[in-house]
Amino acid sequence: MPFDIPTGDGGGASASSPLPPPHATSARAGAHRDLALPLLVALVAVAWFVLFMWERSPYGRYLTHGELAHVGHGAGPDTLLVQAALYVAGWTLMTAAMMLPTTLPLLYIFRRLTRARVDASQLVVLLIAGYVGVWLAFGVAAHLFDLGLHEAFHESDWLQNNAWVFGAGPLLVAGAFQFSKLKYRCLDKCRAPLSFVIEHWHGGDTRLQALRLGAHHGAFCVGCCWALMLLMFAVGTGSVGWMLALGAVMAIEKNMPWGRKLSVPLGVALLAWGTLIVLDHSWSWQG
Repeated sequence: MPFDIPTGDGGGASASSPLPPPHATSARAGAHRDLALPLLVALVAVAWFVLFMWERSPYGRYLTHGELAHVGHGAGPDTLLVQAALYVAGWTLMTAAMMLPTTLPLLYIFRRLTRARVDASQLVVLLIAGYVGVWLAFGVAAHLFDLGLHEAFHESDWLQNNAWVFGAGPLLVAGAFQFSKLKYRCLDKCRAPLSFVIEHWHGGDTRLQALRLGAHHGAFCVGCCWALMLLMFAVGTGSVGWMLALGAVMAIEKNMPWGRKLSVPLGVALLAWGTLIVLDHSWSWQG
């Protein structure tokens, strides 16, 4: 089955469809195609720099999930909205810094397939928007869940006396997930960017297609990496060092030829770490 590349808002174009004359698009495409990936790399670098500076600013507490329980306490509606917006902005920056590097191969392939189009840059932007949008939705859900845990902590004497479960729990969940079928199904999708683009890039409204492609890729990326991202709530969402470490692990898993082999030893290490926390509590309690 031939691979159709949509060339307009009205539908896809097969090999037999009329294409725009080369001189109509080649100069414009040539002016941008070499800048697309460097600009994306620059965007990621800026995100890391802003996170680094933010962590050291008076607003650094909005990168730390431990402060989430205090959002809105004694504040008016306007202050509550500002606080919520700062948390959303922080998570979006973390997503851009940690997850965009893992999807650069797909963005590169998509850019090459659409580089002859006059709206190629706009399509890349829409793809990124769809991808980040899915991660943003996951971040909102994760923060709401974390807020619920904080509320439960303040209401439960047992949790206050056994706060270690908030450290061991995410580690054990993330470690166990490394051995699940869902992990490998989503990981295999993320590790095959060309086939993923071919599968999801059809005829129709190309702008909507680009947005959907990014959202689909984001959904599989969340399915692959959600447990590792939840570790941020165990080690501190505002720690740039941990962000770099986890981002590097996820980039290796998704993009390196041997990355798939990392999943099992990483799962073993996470389970061992979580188990040590449980055992340390047990020994302390018995002592």
